[in-house]
Amino acid sequence: MVWLLRVVLWGGLLWPAVGWAQARAPAERDTVVGRKLVPRLPRNRFVVQYDSRYSIINHHLTTINGLKLGLEFKSRFRTGAAIYFLSTGVPTRQAKPDNAAEDADAQLRFRYLAAYAGYVLLEKPRWELSANLQLGLGSVYVLYEADDGDLDKTPRDFLGVVEPAFAAQYRLLHWAGFGTGIGWRQPTFVPVAVQKELNGPVFYLRANVFLGELVKVLKQKDPLFSQEGLRRE
Repeated sequence: MVWLLRVVLWGGLLWPAVGWAQARAPAERDTVVGRKLVPRLPRNRFVVQYDSRYSIINHHLTTINGLKLGLEFKSRFRTGAAIYFLSTGVPTRQAKPDNAAEDADAQLRFRYLAAYAGYVLLEKPRWELSANLQLGLGSVYVLYEADDGDLDKTPRDFLGVVEPAFAAQYRLLHWAGFGTGIGWRQPTFVPVAVQKELNGPVFYLRANVFLGELVKVLKQKDPLFSQEGLRRE
């Protein structure tokens, strides 16, 4: 019955159940396969994150920059939107346009908007493991030097992106830690030749600063490097 209520809550059909979840006694714990469930957040919270990740495109290590805006619910569910773009051009195997300079380099570029959803699979006070999925729509084009010396680009092709991933996060302090993740980027709605250039692994390793937690520590004048609560199982 508890799981049924949670599924309905995640679907957005039974918001009153949020108050019920808050009112539960701290000692009351549900279990799944003998493990304690993830402790709930005290309240839903807004998330802003600069998301820089790496990928292998055409055998080149590249950086994909993005900005994520979302909402993290009291349950284990997260959702939001993001914008991504390739920070540097990647040499492409696509045929050069007729007006391209004879020895000009052609670079592949793309950008897209994405909706994302994530679910925390496992969580302890210090660490968490989550599964994430991003679905994006954008455009891809080739930037090249024309025979007159100016930069030109091919018409933009419509681009879809499907990107499943797993991520892990570890807290060194209440307000700081680091995270890592790995996934796969699969382009859609583009020719097979472009798909073969753009699909591939996506991964990252980043430092995290939780500004909300830092402000809370400073306001309450708690020890800045306290480990209280992080060692609790």
